[in-house]
Amino acid sequence: MNTRQGEKLGWIFGWLGGFIWVAILSAVLLWQGKWLQGAFGALLTLVAITAIRQFAPWRYPIQPYWKLMLAPYSLIGASILWAIWVFGGVAADDFDAWSFLMLLPIFISFGTLSHRKWIDGEPKSPRQKDAK
Repeated sequence: MNTRQGEKLGWIFGWLGGFIWVAILSAVLLWQGKWLQGAFGALLTLVAITAIRQFAPWRYPIQPYWKLMLAPYSLIGASILWAIWVFGGVAADDFDAWSFLMLLPIFISFGTLSHRKWIDGEPKSPRQKDAK
């Protein structure tokens, strides 16, 4: 019986790893007394955890990965905008248009996984092998 536990853990902990910085920065902001910024970060973290669980590919095995990744990627975009706001906005001295180039590697999985589906990794039944 193939439960694909490693792939499930990869989805969950991979996305959680992508959002851990939001939770940490949010906690720091709350500790500093910046309640509004910290609360927004905490809310983003909770929504991200919900989206990671809700849009897991094994829940929708025939949906392409790119559709399932739209929610977490949208939340990463919202987290980036939140961080820009927290650190003083686009007018901050350290921020310029070149800063966005560092974000390009985030979108690599859209190209590599684009049309794959969870069901593609399921073992074929004997009938499917004979039906070539």
